Amino acid sequence: MGNEIRIADRAIGAGHPPYVIAELSANHNGSLETARLIIDAAAAAGADAIKLQTYRPDTLTLDSDLPDFMIKGTLWEGRTLYDLYAQAHMPWDWHRPLFDHARALGITIFSSPFDTTAVDLLEDLGAPAYKIASFEAVDLPLIRYVAGTGKPMIISTGMADAEEIAEAVAAARDGGCRELALLHCVSGYPAPPEDYNLHTIPDMIERFGLVTGLSDHTLDNTTAIASVALGASIIEKHFTLDRNGGGPDDSFSLEPAEMAALCSGARTAWQALGQVDYGRKSSEQGNVQFRRSLYFVKDLAAGEVITADAVRSVRPGYGLAPKHLDAVLGQRVTRDVAKHTAVTWDDIV
Repeated sequence: MGNEIRIADRAIGAGHPPYVIAELSANHNGSLETARLIIDAAAAAGADAIKLQTYRPDTLTLDSDLPDFMIKGTLWEGRTLYDLYAQAHMPWDWHRPLFDHARALGITIFSSPFDTTAVDLLEDLGAPAYKIASFEAVDLPLIRYVAGTGKPMIISTGMADAEEIAEAVAAARDGGCRELALLHCVSGYPAPPEDYNLHTIPDMIERFGLVTGLSDHTLDNTTAIASVALGASIIEKHFTLDRNGGGPDDSFSLEPAEMAALCSGARTAWQALGQVDYGRKSSEQGNVQFRRSLYFVKDLAAGEVITADAVRSVRPGYGLAPKHLDAVLGQRVTRDVAKHTAVTWDDIV
């Protein structure tokens, strides 16, 4: 049950190319038209899905400037939580036109709900799946509510330890979720690659038995593409039209050319994994001439003994392998052989 999930008829799991999610987040910067253009760019770049975030500032925090509500030690230093979310949130009346726009383009669209009213809105829009954001992974009642929709769910695990991840998985299962995936994540904005410890991904796959991917907040594509080799089936990256756009998330988001490179690179990495295979590959067939093999270097008449000066190991590789030299020397040839012809077993008594 945990080896594959399906979102909008796209199978996701180890047997399928990585599923790339472009996270629109707050990069609309207050413009519905910008949000539409980001969806256009994500589709053109080859992303499988575009993801929104569905909340209001009042559903996330309180309108307070007391010390607890001041942002410290991050990209948004000195602002209140309420002020940040008021700027960053996507108005709820934008959701329907954006869902319609994405569907017209043929790119899957879904969202991260941050409370039950957001889930209800997204259900009205026919969202095909749900993403639980890292900071909400400890909100077990929300996870159970989302699970009750019966839709596939992806849970980001930034900030969560192994016990908290297990609790989130249990809450999803208890709520009725049958198609569940996890994303290894570091909730730093941006996050340095050395914080990612990608070896966690195969451990998560073994520990939880679920489709597993990566929510990547590093500044380039290296970490994300490397994760594919360790089993990541989903890659999520923040996406913008302009990293210098000045919005809350722009500075750590990919631009369109980088998203296209991620989609291509991740899928190439997955193709390269293939399966265990020691056989000669199709692209190698023409290169057998560059291997060494045994060739006669003098003419011999039928019945003559093959001496060391009669045979050499040379390129090309159409004769017996050099490992058979000792078995060949001292034998008699069964027929006349000409120099510069390959040694075969048919030549030897």
